[in-house]
Amino acid sequence: MMNDEDIKEYHNLGVKRVFCIGNGESRLGFDLERLRPLGKIMGCNALYRDFMPDALTGVDHGIMHEIYHKGVACKIPCFFRDWTKVPAFHFKMMVEGAISKMDLELVRNEKGVFTENERGQAQEFVFHGSKLEGLAHIIKKNKEVIEKKISTGQVKLSWIHPKNDKSHNLNDIMIPKDLGWAAGPSSGYVACEYYKATEVFMIGHDLQSTTSTINNIYKGSKHYLAPENGPTPHDNWVNQWLSLMKRFPSTTFYKVNRNLNLKDNVNMHVPEWEGQKNLFYVDYSSIDNLESI
Repeated sequence: MMNDEDIKEYHNLGVKRVFCIGNGESRLGFDLERLRPLGKIMGCNALYRDFMPDALTGVDHGIMHEIYHKGVACKIPCFFRDWTKVPAFHFKMMVEGAISKMDLELVRNEKGVFTENERGQAQEFVFHGSKLEGLAHIIKKNKEVIEKKISTGQVKLSWIHPKNDKSHNLNDIMIPKDLGWAAGPSSGYVACEYYKATEVFMIGHDLQSTTSTINNIYKGSKHYLAPENGPTPHDNWVNQWLSLMKRFPSTTFYKVNRNLNLKDNVNMHVPEWEGQKNLFYVDYSSIDNLESI
């Protein structure tokens, strides 16, 4: 839940323009620092590895806890899925109980299965656990697909730093509750609802790929799919952004394309968004004409 200071900040926010930065490859080569005097910068997931935005969203367990363990949520506001802060006295009951159900020996002996940060003076923690079991299809670098039986579990735990914690639960922002959206559309929701943006610029939200492989700057790195994987299905992203545009009709959305003259999967107009009156397509040259705020 948001505390009194958060609520005060919430009501005083009046940011006009927010840049929502996705991690599609179309933004490679664009200097994000140019955006700082022009508005607030909302990032997604691993963006912080290369560039520190003004705020960050994450919705998958691995990347959320990575972000927290790296101290990012002590520097900027971070908005996470199911980020429920639990009093520390519940630690033994919750964590040890969950581990025993998964496979205690596996958790103890396998490297990287249990991940946590330093506790320090923390009086709260956030905990996520999962178990994967079954038959997996693994794509090797030579494109060969092999089957492998897996049985593995993971525990991610973040001790909440009491003095500088700026992490928020998306359940406290989305109305009436977390909608289960991907990180990109979730960042747009935070921009509109929390930061009260009247303009949202979508940069690097490519939605699709121009090749037969995944389109993501961070592919092949920790918590991301291998570069050999096929493109991520885009339907959810398309539908979630459309829902956002309809939910906030007084906010103007700009999808920033690399080239307005290209009609490939990334630069084309999104068919499902046709007729949406608060959506416009621009290229990077349009950003040069924006005034500082």
